[in-house]
Amino acid sequence: MTVETFVVGEIVGRLDKVIAETLPDYSRSQVQDWIEAGLVTVNGIPKKSKYKAKTGETIQFEIPAVVELDIQPQDIPLNIVYEDDDLLVINKPQGMVVHPSLGHEDGTLVNALMFHTPLSQINGAFRPGIVHRIDKDTSGLLMVAKNDKAHEALSAQLKEKKNLREYYALVHGEFTENSGTINAPIGRSNADRKKNAVIKGGRDAVTHFRVIKRFVGYTLLAVKLETGRTHQIRVHMAYINHPVAGDPLYGPKKTLPGQGQYLHAASLGLTQPTTGEEMVFEAPLPDNFVAMLDQLEPYAEPNK
Repeated sequence: MTVETFVVGEIVGRLDKVIAETLPDYSRSQVQDWIEAGLVTVNGIPKKSKYKAKTGETIQFEIPAVVELDIQPQDIPLNIVYEDDDLLVINKPQGMVVHPSLGHEDGTLVNALMFHTPLSQINGAFRPGIVHRIDKDTSGLLMVAKNDKAHEALSAQLKEKKNLREYYALVHGEFTENSGTINAPIGRSNADRKKNAVIKGGRDAVTHFRVIKRFVGYTLLAVKLETGRTHQIRVHMAYINHPVAGDPLYGPKKTLPGQGQYLHAASLGLTQPTTGEEMVFEAPLPDNFVAMLDQLEPYAEPNK
């Protein structure tokens, strides 16, 4: 890992812009990734991309070592819910990583998609076709773009909050209310840089939920995303003291057994980029999720 340090001179303004223009060997998108990862400090304090850097301030950032990944198509089975000339909708199993990265060089959804079909190249070589992601240990639906035009259209829908994205989440604790909204900004945790958290000055994040079924000590929720921050449901549920069951990062150590959080992307709505058709897709709960609900069933409480 390389460390770069410089003092802000005549170029001032947004932190990401100042770094990219002062050190043109680095792209602005690279710089934004480093800032998001907490690798950039101003006078020793981590700042966000939108921070206004001033003359005389010292900027220091760590440049991760470049690791060349040779991403190869792999004949891995895909659960394709829908496919046309522009896009696919995939039902991703729990445990599958979406795109290659250090420590997950192969066996990812991208490796499988590359074997199946050409993909858009807007996100570059590491994330071809990937319009949005779900976590490794979250199962369910995500859309994939086959060409750049479709990718741009689908990304615009996400940005404009036009997509339906509804999840099922089994969470700790028992809700007295039947529905609610969590409106709390999310950013990188100051206490643990591996986590996100609700923090002052974070990015807007809005999550809607409604109770599907109550159990003793647990509740099954339908959770609808209005925004799409990293780990949004997991962070927001932990914030209101109802962490997702099985969540190894945001939940308690003593939780339900399994291979990860009980969180499933069950419904996905989109507008087909070429035809303009409104489309909605559904994915049933995976077997392990259903089995856990069956175990909890004898202890179910009547809905209030």
